[in-house]
Amino acid sequence: MATLFKTRLAAVAVAGFAAAASLGLPVTSEAQQKSAAPAGKGEQFFPVLVYRTGAYAPNGVPWADGFVDYLKLVNAQGGINGVKVTWEECETGYATDRGVECYERLKTKPNAAAFQPLSTGITFALTDKAPGDKIPLVTAGYGRSESVEGQAFPWNFPLLGTYWDAADILVQHVGKINGGLDKLKGKKIALVYHDSPYGREPIALLQERAKLHGFELITIPVTHPGVEQKAAWLQIRQNRPDYVFLWGWGVMNSTALREAVATGYPRDKMYGVWWAAAEPDVLPVGADAKGYNGLALQHGAGRAKVHEDILKLVYAKGQGTGPQEEVGTVLYTRGLISAMLSVEGVRQAQLRYGVKPMTGEQVRYGLENLNIDAKRIEALGLAGVMKPIATNCRDHEGARMARIQQWDGTKWVFVSDFYEADSQIIKPMIKNAAEKYVAEKKLTMRSCEKEMAADTKMATSTPAPAAVKTTPAKK
Repeated sequence: MATLFKTRLAAVAVAGFAAAASLGLPVTSEAQQKSAAPAGKGEQFFPVLVYRTGAYAPNGVPWADGFVDYLKLVNAQGGINGVKVTWEECETGYATDRGVECYERLKTKPNAAAFQPLSTGITFALTDKAPGDKIPLVTAGYGRSESVEGQAFPWNFPLLGTYWDAADILVQHVGKINGGLDKLKGKKIALVYHDSPYGREPIALLQERAKLHGFELITIPVTHPGVEQKAAWLQIRQNRPDYVFLWGWGVMNSTALREAVATGYPRDKMYGVWWAAAEPDVLPVGADAKGYNGLALQHGAGRAKVHEDILKLVYAKGQGTGPQEEVGTVLYTRGLISAMLSVEGVRQAQLRYGVKPMTGEQVRYGLENLNIDAKRIEALGLAGVMKPIATNCRDHEGARMARIQQWDGTKWVFVSDFYEADSQIIKPMIKNAAEKYVAEKKLTMRSCEKEMAADTKMATSTPAPAAVKTTPAKK
């Protein structure tokens, strides 16, 4: 595994798919996309925005591999109730302008289900475009925190958790280990963050918590891509914070850990967001990363039934997207879950609109009415990997739980139970930010009450579509 990630780190400067392929980085070919498709009832297209090259490739590649492998698994299991899944990758390099270009090109494909930008910067750029194009944005574990409010952001779905949730949970945890949140008074917490919309997103929540509990918040920006952090860690040395929260991505994370070693800052006082708590972040640092903590967006590392299904139905047939040993790593599983969420949005939409390819507008309905309960999680092969998630018109997030994992030198180990973000603190922030967005954009806020009343009226006067299965086809 360590060799695998070192190879990717060596390739971060590579540009273009041809170059990536020559270095052995996985690139999904058109032939692979068509190799295991069901016969049947039309095609559902999934645009796949990725970054397999550049400074963020070590983290972007396993996410993309997990995402695409899940789509291949869906086809191997018969599609989405018989509807064939197709997809196309578009390389963004984590650049907002390239992400917008990918969006503009792929949105024209028939039956495009949903976009997943894997970038908060790209998400900000696409938020204004999605309503006109009627294609939802799924931002699982990232994006605009206020987009939880479906009345203001009908097309954004920050499923599973936002950065306000992540920051809130980290404060809860350090409060707990100190004997209570009141014990944080007088302490210092430094936020070392990627100087981008992603890295700046948790600041508002941390400022709110700092007011409530009396700790000092020190914010330290790091310029893209994060390989130069001497000045940042000089501030750490001078300020001597009690804790460091790391909001990095790609090479920034391993660089921060190396600087912590050089500065003498204890790794067990460092806590990374869930995008700074995966194998590529710690393996390059070796034994010196031991003790480093990070959030787990519900799941951690390790294989569940869904991974075994992928190995059996995809990799055993020579159709795997990346190296087999990557299956079950943190970011691979996150990419897998991200794809699953979009697929389940399509499946839910089929319950209302019938078994056929869905339009983006229909998929939006499915994503807004997700109900992935324990039984469905079991059927998906994700038991023990994730918690139930349920969305509605007002709540486009559906779940807001995470736990702490720690690197023991060779693997990630959970060291806490699940925490749930504090809605009493976050809901007013969401309300204020959502209302501000609507006012600035001169938009009209949806009325979920009116829409639900209209849906109820339509449901009582329109025959329901034929029942569809909600479990994978038998193998």
